[in-house]
Amino acid sequence: MSKQDLPSGAGEVAEQYPDVWNAYAELGRVCAEAGPLDARTRRLVKLALAVGARSEGAVHSHVRRGLEEGESAEALKQVAMLAIPTLGLPSGVAALTWIEDITES
Repeated sequence: MSKQDLPSGAGEVAEQYPDVWNAYAELGRVCAEAGPLDARTRRLVKLALAVGARSEGAVHSHVRRGLEEGESAEALKQVAMLAIPTLGLPSGVAALTWIEDITES
């Protein structure tokens, strides 16, 4: 993902603090390569983590990237449904609306 494709807040950090951004990006790469999960599984796990953290911006970002990488809208929405028994109905519904912000636009 290029700096121009980043959400505004992350893009500002990348522009103002390129060394910090580059170190952060490298950490993400190393973490992704630290185990046996394939790219699709990593994408869905990262979306689930964003849902669990209740980070609307991160959910939007992971949904956009998931769609760009060929993930179906239904698979992304299922992540929100899986959140309901663990995080509760309000959190799962909030996540679904954030996912649909991107999949329904």
